Amino acid sequence: MVSKGTRFWILIGLVTISGFSQGMLLPLLAVILEQNGVSSSINGLHATALYIGILISSPFMEKPLQKFGYKPVIIAGGALVFISLAFFPIWQSLWFWFMLRMMIGIGDQILHFGTQTWITATAEEKTRGKSIAYYGLFFSVGFTLGPLMTNLLSISIYLPFVLSAFLSMTVWGLMWWVRNEMPPKEYTTAHGTSSIKRFGSAVKIGWVAFLPPMTYGFLEATLHGIFPVYGMRIGHEVNLLSFVIPTFAAASLLSQIPLGVLSDHFGRKKIISAVVAGGIAAFTGAAFVESSIIGLFVTFTVGGLCVGSLYSLGISFMTDLLPKDLLPAGNILCGMSFSIGSIGGPFLTGIVIDLFPGVSLFYTIVLLLVIVLVATIFKSLPQPSHVEG
Repeated sequence: MVSKGTRFWILIGLVTISGFSQGMLLPLLAVILEQNGVSSSINGLHATALYIGILISSPFMEKPLQKFGYKPVIIAGGALVFISLAFFPIWQSLWFWFMLRMMIGIGDQILHFGTQTWITATAEEKTRGKSIAYYGLFFSVGFTLGPLMTNLLSISIYLPFVLSAFLSMTVWGLMWWVRNEMPPKEYTTAHGTSSIKRFGSAVKIGWVAFLPPMTYGFLEATLHGIFPVYGMRIGHEVNLLSFVIPTFAAASLLSQIPLGVLSDHFGRKKIISAVVAGGIAAFTGAAFVESSIIGLFVTFTVGGLCVGSLYSLGISFMTDLLPKDLLPAGNILCGMSFSIGSIGGPFLTGIVIDLFPGVSLFYTIVLLLVIVLVATIFKSLPQPSHVEG
């Protein structure tokens, strides 16, 4: 069996592959469906399948982890991902692909809950933040590289799926060399009515902290799932778009740790407000320069530097606000908020593109960011005692 250090990097490898498959699927399927004449609203609805899978599976993650331990849960989630990817070439059907997307969402959620809990539960307290930073960074690395797979469509429509399934299965196979462990009790919440009350309490106390993950989900899914369709409609080539789209996630790699440090020093509310304001400026600019690939490259980069770290900032904000016994519920709610944003993003922006073809896609993003900025600035927060996490 492998050492603790090797186990950490195997878990990070699984996270990277998960990001890669998600980053690949959104633009890849958007392009394929657009080329097949599917409307942008249906295309956007189809893109929500992955996040529906994440959302519906979230409340059921804890019991299997508590009963079987980390390894079986992670192996089950990883297997569901690469098997679903391998099934895409079998039958090119809108609803069959919808179901496969949803299965990948369920598998990814199982994978993420298992790996994230294992890393946070076993990391030393003084290095826990650094460990989670690696987790976020390598997921973003995978998500950044995924859209490049759309370039393989010129070779074969099925090559990206086969290659992604092979990569996922290869990294997944390393898990068999990892020794299973059981999670400590404080990393699982109570079930039944007590669990419902805890979720309710977490929402009441920390609702403002769930807005950044929701916004990040909206942005990520819209930019990867619907922007390729919009970009083609305003005259850009697929190959060029595949290089513009990853710049948002790539830029977030540079700012994630610095923004986390700044939020420790100046407070989450101030930093979240500042980066959301920066995001508003970036995507307003994108609306004016959307006919230029260079302009989009620059504005996507600035947008990624500002709001590409909203998910991790939201988790940190939630950790500050909630008492320790509500943190597991808060972590699940952050994931569910991300899923809600991811589901709403492609669907709502797809409808806007169909109904208002003359209106820039980026104004929808700007409107959401303005709402989040106002809610964050004017929400009066209690003076919570500092909670480490």
